[in-house]
Amino acid sequence: MRLESLRTLCLALPDATEDIKWGQDLAFSIRKKMFCVVNTEPPHQMSFKCSPEDFAELIERSGMRPAPYLARAMWVLEEQLGASLDASEVQKYVTRSYDLVAAKAPGRKRTSKRPSSGRTRKSAARRAKPRKKSPKRRRR
Repeated sequence: MRLESLRTLCLALPDATEDIKWGQDLAFSIRKKMFCVVNTEPPHQMSFKCSPEDFAELIERSGMRPAPYLARAMWVLEEQLGASLDASEVQKYVTRSYDLVAAKAPGRKRTSKRPSSGRTRKSAARRAKPRKKSPKRRRR
């Protein structure tokens, strides 16, 4: 896979944006949260977020390792773009990364079944009960 192909793939995802970070890294984001980062200089190292199961599997491959600074968040690094993962795998993992990040990114659309007043039954019941005052502590 080439850098332009990866760029086309990432920008085809809904609401995906790109920007340059740290001088030479092209970062693809959804609602200001990164889901894929690729170095613009050869050998074009690529990092992306993955599930814990995929993380364990991918770091066992030759040319793949935990991403520096982001491994604790389940990010992996391909040391050379296209060397360890073929194009279909890159598409699969980048799309999964997008989905993982989009699920937790701020501003996502939420479907909640709250009462129209915005209060839940539990909070309304709590408000109906009088509060007990706690005893004041004496200072010595």
